[in-house]
Amino acid sequence: MHVVFTGRVVEWRGPSPFYFAAVPEEQAADIREVAAMATYGWGAVPVEARIGETAFTTSLFPRNGGYLLPLKNAVRQPQGLSAGDDVTVRMTVRL
Repeated sequence: MHVVFTGRVVEWRGPSPFYFAAVPEEQAADIREVAAMATYGWGAVPVEARIGETAFTTSLFPRNGGYLLPLKNAVRQPQGLSAGDDVTVRMTVRL
């Protein structure tokens, strides 16, 4: 399943800050349809994603009925992304 979305970069302050791109509801609903086939536990959904020229693998985190895409510094910094920025993501759910 291929998904393209634009989401806002959010910062989650815990013991250390983490950054995520929030998947919009329309695309989250599409992902929920295949999540049971893809998840490896706790509702996490493995994906291959691309932001600009940066490709990476990670897993979507379920959150409040939607999903958050983790953005490591190695992904965010080359693109100059910080909290509050909108980012376009091309993503494939790995089944």
